[in-house]
Amino acid sequence: MTNHQINFIGWILFGVCALGLITASVGRFWAKTCSVCVLRACLVLMIAAVRDDL
Repeated sequence: MTNHQINFIGWILFGVCALGLITASVGRFWAKTCSVCVLRACLVLMIAAVRDDL
């Protein structure tokens, strides 16, 4: 497994954790807002990682 693959898997797991935080923060505005921001950051970094391969 390459370092790139390990990093990408890490970002996917981090994104899954962010989805869990969003689910756990139902009814809490600031917690949900921050969780959504973390999820967006994960997605941006995953897109950047995939584009580096192209």
